[in-house]
Amino acid sequence: MSIASLVDDWLTTHRDEVIGWRRHLHAHPELSNQERQTTEFLATVLRAHGLEPVLFPTTGLMVDIGPDTDQRIAFRADIDALPITEVTGLECSSLNPGVAHACGHDVHTTIVLALACALADADLPHGVRMLFQPAEEIVDGGAEDVIAWGGLEGVSSIFAVHVEPKLRVGRIGVRTGAITSATDIIELEVHGPGGHSSRPHLSADVIYALGALATQLPALLSRRVDPRSGTVLVFGQVDAGYAPNAIPETGRITGTLRTADHTTWRTFEPLLRELIGQVLAPTGCSYELTYHRGVPPVLNDDVATSLLAAAGRSGDPQAVVEAPQSSGGEDFSWYLERVPGAMARLGCWSGEGDRQDLHQGDLVVDENAIFVGARLFAAVIDEYCAVPEQRA
Repeated sequence: MSIASLVDDWLTTHRDEVIGWRRHLHAHPELSNQERQTTEFLATVLRAHGLEPVLFPTTGLMVDIGPDTDQRIAFRADIDALPITEVTGLECSSLNPGVAHACGHDVHTTIVLALACALADADLPHGVRMLFQPAEEIVDGGAEDVIAWGGLEGVSSIFAVHVEPKLRVGRIGVRTGAITSATDIIELEVHGPGGHSSRPHLSADVIYALGALATQLPALLSRRVDPRSGTVLVFGQVDAGYAPNAIPETGRITGTLRTADHTTWRTFEPLLRELIGQVLAPTGCSYELTYHRGVPPVLNDDVATSLLAAAGRSGDPQAVVEAPQSSGGEDFSWYLERVPGAMARLGCWSGEGDRQDLHQGDLVVDENAIFVGARLFAAVIDEYCAVPEQRA
């Protein structure tokens, strides 16, 4: 019997139990690096199925299943939630005020948890590792911590999915190369002597300077980087001033800088400093730039992506579609800096009502996506073991 068939039978038998796990996780969301109850819940379920999870030093855990092979195949789930108020009205709505699984991490976690429990007693031909990673939602991401804790030791390939509410449940979006973007945060503080608004010529106008940055910096950047790189700079916050007739001495503007090109990402900070200096030079204002380097783009390996697509088609020849490249960031990219692998988009729209979006308090996920994801990962194991070069 194939691994996919074995897992499919287990999922059919344990469907209500699996849905119960997801609803428990959904009702008890925890923020990044605070996922203590989540970690305890996962460990309890895994141990109840005869597995021996290894807890990470802070939160999160991993568990190995199958033979102790030199090169394991890994599946990653992110377990943290967002500082968002849920407004779905579901019976399993968040019991933690101001915190919600509005990015579908409860679904990702349940997929990998169900896969682990389904395989607990299986005679696997190859070693498998399940990674339950904390803190995906913060800027640096928890993936680097998991790597430092040994999460990738002995791993030859790694896979993940991310729910996609724009895609109907049952569909699996794949893409070779960049499927997400590098995401950095920039904070600019602009300084000038300030003064009365009736005499702007006697001051350096911080408000004017912030306006110039907000409009000119994205435009200049678009002329200094390859337009095929998918680079976009957007400011989301401007803060300055205290009275309508006073030019303030300081102001602040913050935003995100994104690109799908790894090489371009490496050049951002010095280029940005050059352009900021050029924009502000005529204003007489000085500035301080705080540049928070985030995550690189998720660059799906071509062989791993082909394997993922083949696994998706094994259950439904029409399931696999091409995923668009996203400007969102994902710290799964740090794993792919070290081992080949791929991430897929997992359809979670029921087909009824409006298509929603991630990071919104009204996100509702079709729970059938859990079973599509677990079957997909099971088929990945079959495909991986069927091709010798995958295990080289």
